[in-house]
Amino acid sequence: MTPLGWADTIRLGLVQMALGSVVVLVTSTLNRVMVVEFALPAILPGALVALHYGVQILRPRMGWGSDMGGRRTPWIVGGIAAMAAGALVAAGGACLMPASLAGGVALATLGFVALGLGVGAAGTSLLTLVAHRVLPNRRAAAATVLWLMMIAGIAITAGVASRLLDPFSPLRLLEITACVGAIAMVLTLGAVWRVEGPAGAPPPAARAPFLPALREIWRERQSRRFAQFVFVSMLAYSAQELLLEPFAGAVFHLTPGQTAGLTGLQHGGVLAGMALVAVGTVWAGAYRGRVMRAWTMGGCIASAVGIVLLALAAATPALPLRAVVVMLGMANGAFAVSAIGAMLGLAAEGRGARDGTRIGLWGAAQAVAFGAGGLLGTGASDLAHRLTDTPALAYGAVFVAEAATFLLAARLAAGLFGEAPTAKPSLNPIEAGATG
Repeated sequence: MTPLGWADTIRLGLVQMALGSVVVLVTSTLNRVMVVEFALPAILPGALVALHYGVQILRPRMGWGSDMGGRRTPWIVGGIAAMAAGALVAAGGACLMPASLAGGVALATLGFVALGLGVGAAGTSLLTLVAHRVLPNRRAAAATVLWLMMIAGIAITAGVASRLLDPFSPLRLLEITACVGAIAMVLTLGAVWRVEGPAGAPPPAARAPFLPALREIWRERQSRRFAQFVFVSMLAYSAQELLLEPFAGAVFHLTPGQTAGLTGLQHGGVLAGMALVAVGTVWAGAYRGRVMRAWTMGGCIASAVGIVLLALAAATPALPLRAVVVMLGMANGAFAVSAIGAMLGLAAEGRGARDGTRIGLWGAAQAVAFGAGGLLGTGASDLAHRLTDTPALAYGAVFVAEAATFLLAARLAAGLFGEAPTAKPSLNPIEAGATG
């Protein structure tokens, strides 16, 4: 099978752009509309966003389905279609809430479930396709391309939608949501056109039923450890994301515009960290595994240091807040893109031709961590504020806990690279027969 060139990799990045566009419209713009324009409790959109993460626990099943079918394209196209439809249904549910709260919540719940299922199907199959078709020395760079294009989709959609929504009306919200979904479908169809060949029969080793296949993957030391690493690192990352702006506002008395600018600086640092890793791994050659491990561990350790410095910045004028935020962003970007590049390698090098199932397992760990991280981070912050009247101390305690979580992630990353995934022998003769 011909490896993907840079042009085809960028084409597939259009799927990530489409995915980011639909997700940001539902999880951010629709969130704000429900709270501000419709005066609904903030916990309602929060619960709906958590639901869309929760249903992504089905990612391994979707990955297994694409493994068995032999093609990833139908899952990518079907996933984006489910996202576009789910976004429109969710927007319709939100618009119905002022007149009928129960009916609107029911409709929005259906939309967010479809959104989560679509993200799982499209995201898992896209990464599996890239893992199959990108040369090993280009995987970190390919991961950077996919991430950058997703961020571009988020930024463009958020900027354009914010302008088109003024003056706000429910009809305008539905029109914008429908247009974003339609554009996402066009981008996706163009991205996957003739990239993948006809379906081939899965090898005998991949023809196991789903649960036995998943159990065997979990027995692979590398697959299991990587799932644990993804969960722990994303738990720390997602909690940190939600607390940066409230911390800067409460402790440094920055305005909403200034805290938004701070977030922009952090994202700029993320992009710089990703670019640094992409360049630093292209020529790694035979030392690629060691280099990826160094970047992943170093990024996690640097993220822990950055969070501690962020906590100390309130009491130490010598620590400029903006410089610390940029440094934290670069560390986040370095560990994130190196981890994605490692994921593509571990999936492609694993045994049994079960790439989709492996990536689905790791994607489920990420989704659950993102949902839990937001709840745990904000909950811990609320608890700390109840225990102390000093905002800097309250946020500092939570940041220290997040730094410890990043250090645990670095410890898990220490054993990730340098060996192919291997499975423990099955002790169940029926299961052994099922897995071929």
